[in-house]
Amino acid sequence: MVDETGSVAEEVGAAISDMKMLELINEHWGWTGLSADRIVGRNEFGNLLILDDSGKYWRICPEELSCEVVAETSNEFSQLTEDSNFILDWEMSQIVEVARQSLGKLKEGNAYYLVFPGLLGGKYEADNIRTVSLSELIEYSGYLAREIKDLPDGAEIKLKVID
Repeated sequence: MVDETGSVAEEVGAAISDMKMLELINEHWGWTGLSADRIVGRNEFGNLLILDDSGKYWRICPEELSCEVVAETSNEFSQLTEDSNFILDWEMSQIVEVARQSLGKLKEGNAYYLVFPGLLGGKYEADNIRTVSLSELIEYSGYLAREIKDLPDGAEIKLKVID
C-alpha cells in the first residue's frame, strides 16, 4: 500500500534500482572476485562500498580503475568508516567542490568522473571531469580495468575512441 508521501513507492523504486546496479556490478566487476550482495555506500565520484555474499566489504573506485576488499568483517568495516584518513579519501571533498563549481550539482543517478582515469595519468582537475550515469560509469570503468589488468606498471597504452 502506498501512503500519501509516496515513500513506499520510492523504496520499491530504489530497491529495483539497487538490484539493477548489483547486476551491473557483478557483470562488469565480477572478474575481480566480487559477488555483490548489497551497496552500502556511494560517493559523488561513483565510488561504491559493497557488501559481498561472503560478508566482505569492497570498494569500487572508478577513477583509479580499482575494485578491492577494504574490510573482511563488519567490525573491520565499522572501524574503517571511523578512520579519518578513510573518510577524507572517501568524501573526496576538494575534488567534489571543483566538480560542482565546474559542472553544477549532480542529477539523480549520475556521478562525476575523470575522463582520463587517474591510473592512466588523468589529472584531478576541472578540465578532466564530466558527469555520466552511475550505471555507465560502472560499466565503462569495469571494462577498462579488465582490459588493462595484466599490463605491467608504466606500460604504454593506446585508447581508441569509436563513435
